[in-house]
Formats: sequence, structure tokens, C-alpha cells
Amino acid sequence: MSFWSDLFGIKKGGSVIGVDIGSSSIKVVQLRRQGGTAVLETYGEIALGPYAGAEVGQATNLPADKIAATLKDLLRESNVTTKNAGFSIPFSRSLLTLVELPRRADPEEQKTVISLEARKYIPVPVSEVQLDWFIVPEAIAEGVEHSQKVKVLVVAVHNDQLTLLQKVVGEAGLESSFYEIEIFSTIRSVVDEPIKPVMVLDIGASATKVYVVERGVVALSHNIRQGGQDVTRTIASAHGFEMAQAESLKKEHGFGNNKAPYDRKTIELVFSRIFDEARRALTKYETAHQKSVTTIVLTGGGGVTKELAEYAQSFFSIEVRVADPFGKTSAPAFMRPVLQEIGPEFAVAVGLALRKLEELG
Repeated sequence: MSFWSDLFGIKKGGSVIGVDIGSSSIKVVQLRRQGGTAVLETYGEIALGPYAGAEVGQATNLPADKIAATLKDLLRESNVTTKNAGFSIPFSRSLLTLVELPRRADPEEQKTVISLEARKYIPVPVSEVQLDWFIVPEAIAEGVEHSQKVKVLVVAVHNDQLTLLQKVVGEAGLESSFYEIEIFSTIRSVVDEPIKPVMVLDIGASATKVYVVERGVVALSHNIRQGGQDVTRTIASAHGFEMAQAESLKKEHGFGNNKAPYDRKTIELVFSRIFDEARRALTKYETAHQKSVTTIVLTGGGGVTKELAEYAQSFFSIEVRVADPFGKTSAPAFMRPVLQEIGPEFAVAVGLALRKLEELG
């Protein structure tokens, strides 16, 4: 999928791109700043399956050179005109954990305590990861005895993932000033509630990520080991379709009409498991924190499934909506219906590009 940039009237200079390398596809979004507005210049998506000898929609595990070659094809097809990029880090190659640590009055001593204590919560040798952390605002860290403890979000990223990304950036001829865990990019592009908790359901190809976000902080993260490719595989096996055909039919029909050449119960089979587990995670969070989540936002490739929000709504007693990350950009009015339809797939790429624009000032 790509949209030719000349329809947007691209001007070189001051443009940035967000590059989201997922398990089944790569997405790019190019923005520029015009006044105080983020202007959409071009975007594109390319499936990784064919580059791995697999079908469109299937999860892959390609080496850096293959990813870079695929990305270069996408940049060319999408008419990307800048090298100034930000890249995502998959949630599966990172670790987020919220911990309580001793409070210290001296800021420097506090940093030392956190640096030493945080290592205890990383399930791999510290030499294998890059470690970072930040203190959670006290408005969120309720229930903590403030004179004794402080809540800290500990973040770790596998070194081999950073090495892979660095190789991809170099071989694709791009320049990247940062690598960001995908959830933070998603928060930037789709979470507008500044205070109350919001749940994000990111339905990827191989897994679904569940996050509860409060005041911009990830208060809960949970991984469900089923995603869009499981839906495709179920349709294919139940009706004798090839994977590529099942993927295409899923995107065309979803839950949305009676003309689909598969039984609706087939597609419900996997999504019901995903939403059941997400509901349990939601209940666990609300019980532990004594707070109510206000909204559920659907993102990721699975989020574009027709009528998915309506089906999800039957599992939850709160509002379920489909993410619209392109709503934070300026684009031609005639493109809005298309951008709203594909938006969930591009939440990470839009969030990355928005951060790059912030860097430019």
C-alpha cells in the first residue's frame, strides 16, 4: 500500500519520516511542519512475507540486510524525500516494568539507587540490554507511602535489536536520531485523554499488546500471543483458502457484511479469545488500582478489520473506538476516509514522525 506523494505537493527540506518495522510489514509516514501543523506528505506500507518466502500477512524474522532492502523498496515506491528518520523498537524486544524503590531526598543519590535496584527486575544479564528509567509522577503513584517509596518505570531494550536497527538504518541510507519502543509512539498519536486511564489494544500479526496508559505513563502492559495472522490462518484452514487469499478476504469483509465467503463465527473464534484475555487484564488493573478505564482504543493491523470495534464493544462496558492517528495531521479532505480506514496500522509510524517534528522545534 502506498500513496504517491506528488498529490500532496511535497516540498523538500524540513521533512521527517517515522519507520515502523513490524513482524509482517514495514510502515512509513512522512510529515513536515507548517506553522503549528503536522502536514502529511506521504505514507506507505510493504509486506515482509514475500521477502521471507512467506505469504502476505505472515509474521517474519528477517536479517538486517533483507529488512533494509525491503525498506528501500518502500521508500522508493512511496516517494519519500528525506533521510531524517525515527525508528520503532518492537515491544517483544523490550521490557517495561513499574516498580517501587526506596525514596532519597538527594536527586543524585536517588539516581544511584534506581540505577542499582532497577537491574534486579531485568530477567536477562544487564550486559545484554540498554537500561533506562524514569520516575512516575506522584499523581499516578497513588497508594505509595511518599516518604518511603517512589514508583519508577524501568525500560530495557535488547542490544541485538539496537544493533539490527543500526544496520538497517545504515544500509537503507537513512539517519535516525532515536529508537523508540512502539507503545510510546502509539501513545503520542492516538491517546488524547490527559489524565484518566485509557486501554490500548494493539492487534499485530503475531501478537496483541495490551497497555493501560495514565497521564502518558504505561501503568500496565500485557502480551496476548494471538494476532491477525491467527485470524487469517483460521479462515484459511476452515475454508480451504490459501493464506494470501484468506488475508485479502479478511481485510475486504471483516465482520462487516453477509457476502464474506467464510462463516462469521470463524473470524470470531480468535478475536473472542483476544478480547476475553484483554477484559481479564482490564479487570485486574481496575481492581488493583481502584480506578476505571475510560476508553479502549484499537490499533495495529488487526484494528482495520471492518466492524471490529462493534464486535469488541460486546465484551466491554466502556467505549471502544478505532484509532485515528492521521487525525493529528493535515491532509487533503478527499483522503480522510482512506486515512481513517487504514489509520490503526500507522499509529506507530505517525507517532514516530510527530516526535521527529518535535525535535526540529
